Amino acid sequence: MSDFVIESPKPVPLFDIYRVFFWIGVFSFGGGLVPWMQREVVTVRGWMKNEDFLPGVALAQVLPGVNSTNLAVFIGQHLRGLPGVVAALSGMLTGPFFIMIVAMYVYHAVLDIKPLQIAMTGVAAAAIGMILRTGMSAVQASLSGVLPVTIMLATFVAIGVLKWPLIWVVAIMVPLSIAAAWPRKKSSNA
Repeated sequence: MSDFVIESPKPVPLFDIYRVFFWIGVFSFGGGLVPWMQREVVTVRGWMKNEDFLPGVALAQVLPGVNSTNLAVFIGQHLRGLPGVVAALSGMLTGPFFIMIVAMYVYHAVLDIKPLQIAMTGVAAAAIGMILRTGMSAVQASLSGVLPVTIMLATFVAIGVLKWPLIWVVAIMVPLSIAAAWPRKKSSNA
């Protein structure tokens, strides 16, 4: 027998998994969590190697749902199995959950303040304006022929006026739009 013994790495404590993902969840705004998770799990703590982490990133992106929560599930599973999944996911969601509860109470408490109502109306108007501007830019880019304009108007009428189900309108209009935009070979009749 050999004196050489391979020691398996100590399992990561569940509380440590929870704590890391709690702070990631609390301080993350608007996404961009994958690099932060990689830094915390691979670089800072050495819980995983990059070659173990990167397949999780790819898997998290192809699965339905939010990439960061999918990746938290992957990391938790890799580190400790089902208990690790529970620790990572609950850690990531606990902080934002309570922050939103507090924000809701604060919002309702200050809702009757007239200047705040005016400010919120202004914010809503600005958001609508930005959405309209984006839509108008899309319309201008699409005004390249009769067929694209016809498809655009038909989509507007089907959804906006006739209230047809979005899924059916999209299922019909997307292939038509692709066919309209598909490059065609020019005939060389000289």
